[in-house]
Amino acid sequence: MREKKINPLSLLIAKTTTELVKEDSIKNGSYTFLNFYSYFIYRKQPSNYTFFKHIYCDGILLQKCLNLLGVSCQRQSFDMTSVAPKVFEYCLLKKAKVYIIGSKEEYINTFIHKVNQKYPIDCVGYRNGYFKDEQDKETALKEICILKPDVLIVGMGTPAQDIFLKELNEIGWDGIAFTCGGFIHQVASGKLNYYPEIINKLNLRWLYRIYDEPKLFKRFFCYYPLSMLLFLYDYLNMRLPHEKY
Repeated sequence: MREKKINPLSLLIAKTTTELVKEDSIKNGSYTFLNFYSYFIYRKQPSNYTFFKHIYCDGILLQKCLNLLGVSCQRQSFDMTSVAPKVFEYCLLKKAKVYIIGSKEEYINTFIHKVNQKYPIDCVGYRNGYFKDEQDKETALKEICILKPDVLIVGMGTPAQDIFLKELNEIGWDGIAFTCGGFIHQVASGKLNYYPEIINKLNLRWLYRIYDEPKLFKRFFCYYPLSMLLFLYDYLNMRLPHEKY
């Protein structure tokens, strides 16, 4: 029997939530974030995302588009303007064991140092997010299962970080996991609070990203418009009442 095709927008709507991440109420499960760039990648294989407890809108534009469809949600990102402080505060409050994986070796070490200056979390392990081969990846998956951290933070970019958590979920790990995209690199190469306050207040984080990383120009001005058209296409093909996840 042919497997039913998943409408990516239907799945996203089913996984969004009105709940804000709070330091005293984070529950077991895996959580990831999408903006219009990562939506372009995510929609190619939405079946990789069905296991996530929630998918948050990592971008004001995607949030506004969902709001126009009648979906109640707010922008939540894994950075210091949103989710990251809540997760770190949760780790301190619950005395949680933390494992962090992502970015390059030189960045992950600096990141751990900067985070610990403000949030002295119990980091039981960390490593870079680049694998030499499949065996290296398997070793990382097994290490996490052996250490059994309460909280896992994964910063490999979409879709690598999401597939990694899917594979970890499939071998039985069931703690709290957040993807964090480029957060590790941003903190390591600058300040813990990456965005200037005025930039955050005016919702110009995307513009600051281009200023800080000019290579992202193509992402915002090529992939974003294309992804918005695909979002509209998915909306026109959506049959949400007949899909359950």
